[in-house]
Amino acid sequence: MQFSEADQAKPELQGAIQKSDKAAERLDAARDAVPNKSPGKPHTNPLFRPIQEAGAAIHGKVREVEQENSGVQSGHLGERSFEKTVGYGNRRVQNWRAERKLKPWRDAAKAEQAAVKANADFYYRKAVAENPQLASNPISRLWQKRKLQKQYAAAYRAAGKTAQAGKTAETTAKAAKKTAQESKRTALFLKRHWKGALIVGGIGLLLVMLLGSLQSCSSMFGGGVSNIMASSYLSEDADMLAAEEAYCAKEDELREYLDTYEATHDYDEYHFDLDEIEHDPYVLISILSALHEGVFTIDQVQGDLQTLFDKQYILTETVTTETQYRTETRTDSEGNTYTVRVPYTWTICTVTLENFDLSHVPVYMMGEEQLSLYATYMSTLGNRPDLFPSSGYVNKYIENPPTAWEIPAEYLTDERFNTLITEAEKYLGYPYVWGGSSPSTSFDCSGFVSYVLTNSGLCNTGRLGAQGLYNISTPVSDPKPGDLVFFVGTYDTTGVSHVGIYLGDGMMLHCGDPIQYSNLNTSYWQSHFYAYGRPPYN
Repeated sequence: MQFSEADQAKPELQGAIQKSDKAAERLDAARDAVPNKSPGKPHTNPLFRPIQEAGAAIHGKVREVEQENSGVQSGHLGERSFEKTVGYGNRRVQNWRAERKLKPWRDAAKAEQAAVKANADFYYRKAVAENPQLASNPISRLWQKRKLQKQYAAAYRAAGKTAQAGKTAETTAKAAKKTAQESKRTALFLKRHWKGALIVGGIGLLLVMLLGSLQSCSSMFGGGVSNIMASSYLSEDADMLAAEEAYCAKEDELREYLDTYEATHDYDEYHFDLDEIEHDPYVLISILSALHEGVFTIDQVQGDLQTLFDKQYILTETVTTETQYRTETRTDSEGNTYTVRVPYTWTICTVTLENFDLSHVPVYMMGEEQLSLYATYMSTLGNRPDLFPSSGYVNKYIENPPTAWEIPAEYLTDERFNTLITEAEKYLGYPYVWGGSSPSTSFDCSGFVSYVLTNSGLCNTGRLGAQGLYNISTPVSDPKPGDLVFFVGTYDTTGVSHVGIYLGDGMMLHCGDPIQYSNLNTSYWQSHFYAYGRPPYN
């Protein structure tokens, strides 16, 4: 790829140019390593048969040991995970030679993809330099960048020859500047999903929230028509509904496995400690949309569905044995009867199922940009409240959003509290995102309080959990506006589990779901109340 002298002279483009050059060098090297002769078809090695028989024999031995009830079993959704392991190992051995033969072609294909991505990144950075508004916020930045990458890749493939890539890239770069096309995509989206848009628009959310007038989303979306698309589910309804159906099928399979556990296992005693099997469909679709840059098909997310399922549901099956005794009556050689205590093995199976909560999973598998997308989709429900109308999020976010509360004017005369609450109220309405700690990713309860304290300049806490915030605070019995309020037992954890900012008059501002004002005098908050605390303000 050739760069003009003007582009090479711009400091902001130097990094992208260097990456493009390096990617091109790696592509040339990978292509040079490709043999002239194409790889032949893989052949089955007759030596694999003994390996298969050995695997079957080992598996039979495992079953025998299990029937003797010795040792400890544990696993996830299966009694015979060893069989899968043997089968997987078999396949890996069988495919080893074929994979090695194909490696030069795979390396060349990967190098070509990297080169295309590097070139697209150059044109994106060039477009940002010429149009600074493209980098106005994380959502717009990521969406525009991914769109340009896809356009460049599609045009590159259509060109067919490397010599034409420069002309293709130039065309793609110009296309990236035509923002008027976004209005057409928005119109198409609204035409396809007019019912959902009508529901949202009916309460003033579609235009108010997405065009930046609603305070809670103004910093997550920079404003403009393109943000409607950036915050919308763009996958086909059939694919989104199929993904939800497939996930529910996995839950049904798990539920059936547990419901019939005693009938399908042979232990003497059972103990069950099982969480509910449930998830919210908007959480699932928002995760999948964030992982796939806004658009996915059901075929593309099969692996993601299993990964999410494995992270949400943690099934543990533990078998222990103990020696018990029973009394038996026996007869001696002279015909006299007597009793003896005879030992026998008693097997106890303990089954636990932890529902980690699907909404807690994103922070452990996403980077900041993907987490930002996830938070955006959740804050708008993809602009599709009609997709899963029975979801609790529709009620919380759309039909009955949190009510406002006016802080008494006399409380705002305190300069420190005024500074604190001015910062905190910027994020009213942001969705709860487990592990979130900034406006770009949204917040969880402690991330919200930590960020507000630090960003207001009043108390540099860094990122602390609820227990950590309690530990640095001084307990108070007569709280004042600006103190913190702590709770326990709001979810399954030890110690302090939730924190909010006390506002006075029995009210707090906290990251519930979403960030909102709440009355501390309700039965729920009273039952979980722990203490008030004053942070170490500067």
